[in-house]
Amino acid sequence: MPETEDKPAAPVPTRPSTPPKHATVPVPPSVLPAAGAAGLSAAVLLPLDRPGLGWALTGVAATTAVVYHLRASGTAEAHFTRMSPVWAAATLALLSAGFVRASEWLFVLCVLAACVTGSLAVVGRRTAGSVLYEVFAVPIAALRSTPWLLRAVRQRTERGDRGARRRIGLSVLASLVLLAVFVPLLSGADATFAHLVASTVPDLDSDALPGSVLAFGATGLGVVGACYLLASPPAPAAGDPARRRLAHRVEWALPLGVLVALFAMFVTVRLVVLFGGGEYLRRTDGLTAADYARGGFWQLCVATVLTLALVGAALRWAPNSTVADRVWQRGLLGALSGLSLVLVASALSRMWTYQQAYGFTVLRLLVEVCELWLGVVFALVLIALVRLRTAWLPRAAVGAAAVAALALVALDPERFIADRNIDRAEHGAPLDAGYLSGFSTDVVPAVERLPEPQRSCVLLAVTARAGDDGWTAWNLSRAAARNLPVRSPATCPHGALP
Repeated sequence: MPETEDKPAAPVPTRPSTPPKHATVPVPPSVLPAAGAAGLSAAVLLPLDRPGLGWALTGVAATTAVVYHLRASGTAEAHFTRMSPVWAAATLALLSAGFVRASEWLFVLCVLAACVTGSLAVVGRRTAGSVLYEVFAVPIAALRSTPWLLRAVRQRTERGDRGARRRIGLSVLASLVLLAVFVPLLSGADATFAHLVASTVPDLDSDALPGSVLAFGATGLGVVGACYLLASPPAPAAGDPARRRLAHRVEWALPLGVLVALFAMFVTVRLVVLFGGGEYLRRTDGLTAADYARGGFWQLCVATVLTLALVGAALRWAPNSTVADRVWQRGLLGALSGLSLVLVASALSRMWTYQQAYGFTVLRLLVEVCELWLGVVFALVLIALVRLRTAWLPRAAVGAAAVAALALVALDPERFIADRNIDRAEHGAPLDAGYLSGFSTDVVPAVERLPEPQRSCVLLAVTARAGDDGWTAWNLSRAAARNLPVRSPATCPHGALP
């Protein structure tokens, strides 16, 4: 058979590839030092098992690292606003809650709120994305920036002076050797110095090592995400964006008008009950005030949340291109928001009545705070309706939530709950001492009012959880409780003895 020559295959046309964003973003040399310093600070300072001073110090270290990167890299600050320092200050204030309050559930709320406000501080101006992206921008950027971080490591390795690195490494090694030799000698020579060293040097045992590694990784990666956002800020939003409007105004106005009429009828009934007094209430439905409050609070909460969602949808998608459209939006949404404020007030009144009858708890206080926040959001909606400018509204709602968290810290919720329950007990109501025993040391000033043996029983249970804090976990509330003299009673009612 004759040999045939193999012809080269025709080239397959390929689509031009767009380089990933991280490949086009320049890597400033300050990224690795900033992230490394923040991560090391967190590994040394952060007490993962309880609120303490180290959380605030870690927040300061991370903020300082980001500011250092911003100045060292010469990154443009045009996307920042006057609110950026306010968000940053709110972040540090929320993390500082662990310095003054020992309540762990309260501190978890503050840390979550600090993550949101910290992200908004880095993002700066409003972006073309939604507020949901903005509040999680730093964690999202931290995950996306991994190739960018690896490129920074590679560039630093390639550009670095090996002789300089060797000299720095030898210097660090010599310093560690000197510390390893002289610290034990001086500690053995003076007990006070030994105590200072023991309280200053972090515990590096095998149990604490995973937490330190986690703190280093999470904080360092968070700073990298912030640096990535600063190096490649998202596209800013331009005023109130033009949104696709759905349906005709009649299709929005009719259901909203029906809801306004329904709410007006409900508010009228509530006013009749309010001015008719308890006798009118018992005559109409046979319920006590506490039963009436318990039966209606959750329904009002759900109605308020659904109404807020409906108002938000109308602001986003209802037509407002003509004067008539804007008039009906202001009229119906304003009436609905105003009546919703009355619903919020009614729900708060019911819960307060219920707590007066059955006692105060953390859950009941939290839902009251949530209702107050919803009321503030409806008030913000009324302000936005004046000019129908709503682009600022989502961030304002987030800011109101952060203020609510800080207000809880200032209120000292566990002490507030204990004080109210003790007030009820002084008027003959039963007191659940076992419930108070489950609180943190924040409750100590209120428990001091209890008669013996309840006082000692509750204090023994509360102070037993104070433990011994290192300086990084130092907390004002726990420190005060450890210095409190408490005698052990023979027996404790209500199972309050630890």
